[in-house]
Amino acid sequence: MSENKDETLATFQSITGIDDVGEAFSHLEQTNWDLMTALQRVIPQDDAPSHGRNSTSAFGADISGFSTTTALNDLSTNAGSSNCRQWNANSASNIGLAASTSADAEIIDLTSDMDLDPARHNDVKTLVLNIHYNESVYTIRLPSIATIEQLKLKIAEETNVPICRQAIRGWPPAKLQEARKITAQLCNLDLGPENDLILHNLSEEGYVDTENEEIAQRLRDMFNLTIVEQPSGKTITLPFLGSTTILEVKTKVYYVNNINVRDQEWEGWPSNCSDNLTLAQSGIGLSHNFTLRNANERNMDIVGLCNNINASNNTNETDDDNSLDDEDAYDPLQDEQPVPPRSRHLIPNNIGNECAGSIEFFDNYRERFGDPHPVFYVGSLEDAIREACHKPARERKLLAIYLHHGDSILTNVFCDQVMKNERIIEAFAQNFILYGWDLTFETNRNMFLSSVTACVSNTASITISTKPVDKLPSILIIGKSRLSGRSSCEVLSVVDGNSDLNTFLSRLMDAVEMYKLQLKDEIREEDERAERDQVKAEQDLAYRETLEADMAKEAAKRQKEAAIAAERKRLESEKAEEEAKRESIRLVALQSLPTEPSDSETNVSTIRIQKPSGEFLERRFYKHNTLQDILNFVAANNYLIEENKLILISGWPRSDLTAIDPNKTLEELKLFPQAKAVLEER
Repeated sequence: MSENKDETLATFQSITGIDDVGEAFSHLEQTNWDLMTALQRVIPQDDAPSHGRNSTSAFGADISGFSTTTALNDLSTNAGSSNCRQWNANSASNIGLAASTSADAEIIDLTSDMDLDPARHNDVKTLVLNIHYNESVYTIRLPSIATIEQLKLKIAEETNVPICRQAIRGWPPAKLQEARKITAQLCNLDLGPENDLILHNLSEEGYVDTENEEIAQRLRDMFNLTIVEQPSGKTITLPFLGSTTILEVKTKVYYVNNINVRDQEWEGWPSNCSDNLTLAQSGIGLSHNFTLRNANERNMDIVGLCNNINASNNTNETDDDNSLDDEDAYDPLQDEQPVPPRSRHLIPNNIGNECAGSIEFFDNYRERFGDPHPVFYVGSLEDAIREACHKPARERKLLAIYLHHGDSILTNVFCDQVMKNERIIEAFAQNFILYGWDLTFETNRNMFLSSVTACVSNTASITISTKPVDKLPSILIIGKSRLSGRSSCEVLSVVDGNSDLNTFLSRLMDAVEMYKLQLKDEIREEDERAERDQVKAEQDLAYRETLEADMAKEAAKRQKEAAIAAERKRLESEKAEEEAKRESIRLVALQSLPTEPSDSETNVSTIRIQKPSGEFLERRFYKHNTLQDILNFVAANNYLIEENKLILISGWPRSDLTAIDPNKTLEELKLFPQAKAVLEER
């Protein structure tokens, strides 16, 4: 049943063009979800006045005899169909023609049946749309009156990407929501003469819709708005989240500079920005400058100027005018200004927005009933419920909805005697979030009932709708219930306006006491949960500290190992360098050795050298060879003179050959015909 209602609701909105779900829901509820009856209530029939419009359509066809009822019957027949594009083409065309016979019927779109050739629309601007897809650019020219659906049909012809798989990116930020509607016309999207758009194929593997991620990020960003108030030049800078609506910004400014929202004149918003748009959707930067004026002051300046002009003209009147008899000129009623009657309603008809309605309600309530008065919450009903009920149990309050009706005879007595009482005002301030709404006008009543149904329950909506006028004003007390799983709210009590002061206060406090008893268990559970969370947090902290200590030890160990490795590497490098140096010295000494004489030659000296290991080095030299040649022979065998001494042991006393002039010959040193020496480490 819910699916059929959803389809009926979607069909009703698409036919009537009503974007407000609450309003559409209300029309269908009043007709027991009979689509035809609801459509006939909204769209004028054949006998409706033409409002001065020509009965001939823009395409030149005479449609004066066409019945909108016939077209609506065609549409309702197809309301349950899952594919709205399969409607009869003649019916869709007739609907488009019939739309010109009524101001309300103009919302019905001609969709894909419209002639899109720009050459045939001489009086309509032509838009050039460059579609970037798969490293190619497809240029499409359409008249500005074309719709998103018609653009997608053209794209499908060019790229073979089905309409249902097309995701078009690159629309102006302030028009993203509008661009998602297939009936939206291009002329309403703030497009230039030539535009670049990006096409994504939703069927491609790995495609990620980044536009929603960007919007989600802008909704979380903080916007700093600098507002210069004219003509005083006073400057204020206010921070807002990207999810804040423009109307909420204006409401906040009202509390800062006391300029009513309806009197605020702004400069700096992008074109076509409605109050329902968020800052993230408006297209402004994270820092933006505005100029604000008070329309009332501007009007007062104009009135003052006109009065000055009139006063100047009066001084130039002729003497004949001044000669009139004083008694004839005097009018005793002239000084008495007529007192305008006080308005019975607190919210104007067709307010269209809960935030604006709550502002009007509070302003008009203060103006009509004066001080003292309770403080009403300004904002939407959903925000009021969130502020009262969707908080921790210790901070939670009850939501009191004050229901006003201008035709009720109890209003003045209740507001003057009950709502002005200090104990009542204090009770509301300490225990309640007070929200007010005026049910005088049917449109405002239906919108509020839809909101109550969505935010509270259908039972609450029925309670309000069945409340007779002579019982109003009434107070609905709403809070979270344990029976509803603590996730939703319900009506806990209803106090009618025919109660006296003591009864009313007693009913309020009884509701508060009952609710506090109910909250005790929740507070206890929340405290226990908080204790568990605290223990867990402490355990997590201890674990993290232990883990960090282990990590620090591991890091120190790795650092020590790295230092040892570096030292080892340094030593190895030095050793290698030393070995290379020794090898170089050995090679030089080896190359410096003279040729060894043979056994048969004369004048030869045999030198025998004992190594530290006990082994011997032996070689023959000529007697004219020098001591340096013997030292080179020792070095060539890898015994550096810097590290070893060569001690002569063949004579007495023993002498250190490394301390003697190396240029002396063996004959001069008496090392001929033979000599013995030993190597000792230094």
